[in-house]
Amino acid sequence: MEVLKKHSPFCAFFFIVSIVLQHFNAVHSIGVNYGTLGDNLPPPAQVAQFIKDKTIIDRVKIFDVNPDILRAFANTGIFVSVTVPNGEIPNLINIRYARRWVDANIKPFYPQTKINYILVGNEVLHWGPQNLRDNLVAAMKTLHRALRRSGLGGIRVTTAHSLAILESSQPPSLAKFRPGWDKAVLAPMLQFLRETKSPFMVNPYPYFGYSPALANFALFRPNKGIYDRFTRRTYTNMFDMLLDAVYISMKKLGYGDVEIVLGETGWASQGEVYEPKCTVPNAASYNGGLVRKYNSGQGTPLMPRRKFETYIFALFNENQKSGSLAERNFGLFRPDFSAVYDIGIMRGGSGTVQPVPTPALPAPAVPKPKQGGKKWCVPKTSATDAALQANLDYVCSQGFDCKPIQPGGVCFNPNTVRAHASYAMNVYYQKEGRNDFDCDFRNTAVITASDPSNGSCIYLS
Repeated sequence: MEVLKKHSPFCAFFFIVSIVLQHFNAVHSIGVNYGTLGDNLPPPAQVAQFIKDKTIIDRVKIFDVNPDILRAFANTGIFVSVTVPNGEIPNLINIRYARRWVDANIKPFYPQTKINYILVGNEVLHWGPQNLRDNLVAAMKTLHRALRRSGLGGIRVTTAHSLAILESSQPPSLAKFRPGWDKAVLAPMLQFLRETKSPFMVNPYPYFGYSPALANFALFRPNKGIYDRFTRRTYTNMFDMLLDAVYISMKKLGYGDVEIVLGETGWASQGEVYEPKCTVPNAASYNGGLVRKYNSGQGTPLMPRRKFETYIFALFNENQKSGSLAERNFGLFRPDFSAVYDIGIMRGGSGTVQPVPTPALPAPAVPKPKQGGKKWCVPKTSATDAALQANLDYVCSQGFDCKPIQPGGVCFNPNTVRAHASYAMNVYYQKEGRNDFDCDFRNTAVITASDPSNGSCIYLS
């Protein structure tokens, strides 16, 4: 304040404005999700040093509260977002438990490690059982109280959502949150976020909405665009369309003023034969376009000139992730720190987006389904019973007809998780419009043109 006393009110005004702008620029930046599902990954201390010295990334998001990672990022100046495991949510509604959780997992590392967000679970509404959904907002509020009582009120509490929270996203003007979640969960959550000045975190993935016809639209490549006749806006990329769909849905509940943060978005650089979209050029095009868009400060058609704090998924390729080859190849870097492709985030780099050469893999021929042919959504052979049970629970909780797979139903036998999930996942896919992204189920499902059904039932061994 002594500085302000020595200058005119005019200078003082510009001094305050400069401080505010510095804070704004510090808070809104490009980050990365740092996953650890690999047996060949470098130790956290090396990762922290690499990010600090070699990249312009100034924030990371992790999917747990790994103490080794939190120690590694101490005194680096890099922000770290941590995640409370989904299973802890019911416990956190108890203030004593929440205080103990904060004392054990946050206080030993803060403020040396710049923990900026605590995410209470990950994509709980999409994948969590009902008891987690019912307790989510209460757990967020209680954890916030625990942080304040511990003198850590500067850490903001939020949670990340998949875009399954939307009933529809195209056109954005007609978007809205799913009935049942909108007023029961999302409205009170948004009220809490508004009161605590915390962001609404979403995970938009144009990757899941990809189709050959929409390739350029999904990958930030030149295209004729899609016109929303209700808002009279033209969208030239799927990313903007998804963000504006979230914004419109928030506005319809009265919370268009709450900040939006992008917790995950990315593209796989390699995949199985049935995942032809997964290539290095496509991944470089999407993530490079994302960085260029962020740096432009252009915003979206309905949110112009806004920069969204963004966390790219992911830092490394992770060789122990479950699911298809694509799940293991979302990384910007290989475990030896070599770039899978360049999107302009290396210090001293040109900022241009160029794929890093890698040995070419022969591309197997992919049979094209006949035009107008039927398609079905079925589990991948690699999908576990636990994942399929989660899919089954999700579909049946959303009002889809699961009576045929209940005891006595015409599709109850064979009475296995895989058979019942097969039926439910295909019902969801067919009813939602047979879009590719309606048959993803966190990469545990695949579209097939080979009829797996027996009458109205889907039978898979």
